Amino acid sequence: MKWIVFDYGNVISLHQSRADNHAIAELAGADPESFEQAYWEHRLDFDRGDLTAPQYWKLVLGRPVDEEENARLVELDAESWSRPNEGTLAIMRELQDRGVPLGLLSNAPAELAEAWDRLPWISALDRRFYSAHLGLVKPDRAIYDHLADELGTREIVFIDDRLENVEGAEKAGLTGVHFLGAAELRESLSLM
Repeated sequence: MKWIVFDYGNVISLHQSRADNHAIAELAGADPESFEQAYWEHRLDFDRGDLTAPQYWKLVLGRPVDEEENARLVELDAESWSRPNEGTLAIMRELQDRGVPLGLLSNAPAELAEAWDRLPWISALDRRFYSAHLGLVKPDRAIYDHLADELGTREIVFIDDRLENVEGAEKAGLTGVHFLGAAELRESLSLM
C-alpha cells in the first residue's frame, strides 16, 4: 500500500512568522536579529535530540534558563509553528476520505512534537515520526530507511519544502515531492 508522508513545517503548518520569532526573543530579553540567527544555528542539534530544551535555549540566549522560562519558551516556539496551511489540510482530508494512509516525518524537538501531536490535524494522521524521538534528522538517509522499515514499504511519497530533504528521500528509494504550495502539490499527486 502506498503511503503519503508529509513534512510538518512549511508544508502542513505555515512558516514561523518573523513577528512570532521576535516575540520569543522579546520574552527572553534578547536582540531579535541575533536571537533568530542563534535559533537556527543550533536547531538541528535540538531537532535530533542531542540537546534538551534548556540546553538549546542556553545556547540561543547565551545564558541559562530556569524551568519556568524554559516552559514558556517551548510553549511559544510550538505555538509559532502551529498555524495550519489550510490548502495542505484540504488535500490531506481528501486523501484520508479515499483511504490513503498518511504519515508525518518532521525534524522536530521532542517538546514540540508533543505539542503538535495534540493538534487535531496532526493527531488524525495514521503514523507520526519525529527526529528527536529517532535521534536522526533529514536529510540523512537513515531517517528515511527507518521510516520505510516502520511502514513496511518503500512505496512512500514523501513531501517536503526543502529540496535536500526530498533528494534524501529519493536516494533512499522513496518518491519525493518538492512542496511549493498546495496547488502544485495537488497537481503532483494527481499525476501519480
